[in-house]
Amino acid sequence: MTHWFHRNPLKATAPVSFNYYGMITGPPASKICNAQQDAVFELISMGFNVALWYTKYASRLAGKENITEDEAKEVHRSLKIAAGIFKHLKESHIPKLLTPAEKGRDLEARLIDAYVIQCQAEAQEVTIARAIELKHAPGLIAALAYETASFYQKADHTLSSLEPAHSAKWRKYLHLKMCFYTAYAYCYHGQTLLASDKCGEAIRSLQEAEKLYAEAEALCKEYGETKGPGPTAKPSGHLFFRKLGSLVKNTLDKCQRENGFIYFQKIPTEAPQLELKANYGLVEPVPFEFPPMSALWTSEALAAFDLTKRPKDDSIKPKPEEEVKPVKEPDIKPQKDTGCSIS
Repeated sequence: MTHWFHRNPLKATAPVSFNYYGMITGPPASKICNAQQDAVFELISMGFNVALWYTKYASRLAGKENITEDEAKEVHRSLKIAAGIFKHLKESHIPKLLTPAEKGRDLEARLIDAYVIQCQAEAQEVTIARAIELKHAPGLIAALAYETASFYQKADHTLSSLEPAHSAKWRKYLHLKMCFYTAYAYCYHGQTLLASDKCGEAIRSLQEAEKLYAEAEALCKEYGETKGPGPTAKPSGHLFFRKLGSLVKNTLDKCQRENGFIYFQKIPTEAPQLELKANYGLVEPVPFEFPPMSALWTSEALAAFDLTKRPKDDSIKPKPEEEVKPVKEPDIKPQKDTGCSIS
């Protein structure tokens, strides 16, 4: 599944120098002094990059040839950890910033929410691949696919109020994945309907899957042509993507043959409503906490700070802003794709 996941780039920061003049009144304070506000921002920045690293690690593992069951579990676990870190930053640390995150920037609530939801959705993709490989009941696969498509739709909606310059490429990815997994849901729901002798409804469900799959193919092309940060994923070139097209066509042909020989049922004009709820396989973020406070934070150290001695803001000469260059990330070299085999 090389290039299956969209990944935003790691975040670069400029070197920061801290100068506190006479406000530090003792050695314990000097050991740990970073100004609390800058320290909070740096803590958040590091946590954010660690979470991004987990998503990239999961993507690289998923792109290996002949991925093992243990590696698939590691992909699943890494994405849940990333979701937990993003969620923890949003709930416990970003609110402590004295200067609120700028709209459309990485630490803004809408973007953090989108990261959390995308990680959950991508982890569920691993669950779906596993369920398909082990030939679980079509009803379970349809429900998981529908829940995953709903996650992608929710993430896309979260970004809908952002400026297109910040979100256009990302949203194309989310939209194509939503269409792809909704097509999966209709395909497997059609199999469930056929098994229940509802051949006419099954045909209509498969027709909807066919339409959505074609839409996902078109969105893959649009996504590839949309400018934006991060390397471009290439879902339409994967066996996992192409397999769905073949599965939809073959299942639809089977349903139409059966209807012509056995059932003779009328095909509904409206696609069936997908009111599917998965009871298994749903992903929740792994709870995350930063390590406990350092033993350096003693009463003596806290008492050694005298904030009344800090210089007035107007006495500090502003330094010219340093250009922060983006982190150069090597693109993943395409490998021989092995579909969704994970064992």
